[in-house]
Amino acid sequence: MRLLIAEDDAQLSAALARGLRGEGYAVDVAGTGEDALHHARVYDYDVVILDIMIPKPDGIAVCRTLREEEKWAPVLMLTARDGVNDRIRGLDAGADDYLVKPFDFGELVARIRALLRRSPPERPAVLTAGDLELDPAAHQVSRQGKPVELTPREFAVLEFLVRRSGQVVTRTELLAHVWDQNYEGSTNIVDVYVGYLRRKVEEPFGKPLIRTVRGTGYVVDPT
Repeated sequence: MRLLIAEDDAQLSAALARGLRGEGYAVDVAGTGEDALHHARVYDYDVVILDIMIPKPDGIAVCRTLREEEKWAPVLMLTARDGVNDRIRGLDAGADDYLVKPFDFGELVARIRALLRRSPPERPAVLTAGDLELDPAAHQVSRQGKPVELTPREFAVLEFLVRRSGQVVTRTELLAHVWDQNYEGSTNIVDVYVGYLRRKVEEPFGKPLIRTVRGTGYVVDPT
């Protein structure tokens, strides 16, 4: 899943980005409202974490603009303000959730997971594809009831494919959601990680999971 953090406190945004990348998310960072809008117009984010007090346009204006432009990624507002009026303004502008600073990082991650589950299409807490189960919260994968150890990046690739099970996912889509803007290589990296996954979730079980669609990308069969 690819996230955008719009926060003008460089120390905080760096810490959040580091922590969320450790959780397996791809993360981009913007320091102003203008940068946030630019990123959101270029990339398709799964969640936007938006500080209400970023330099102009502020977080509320950014959120309102995103909705006016029909960009429906869930928005989680961050702010040092805890007044009811500020929460109302943010939610009325189109935000999906609100978190007041200071906050616990674990709560932030839990709220992100909740937003991912609620956003269309429906996203259950535990994902399944045939005999494979993937738990995003616990970062656990099992097949035929046996645990499978994956790196954070392998987990992120598999999660995106399983969330889209039954649909063909292009290499470009995987690259856009699992790697952030700092990656400057080719889409071949996607094939490399799919190869890693096949050695871990297919070969030990003698059963295919990820099917190659020649010239396009990959698909996980839902059954």
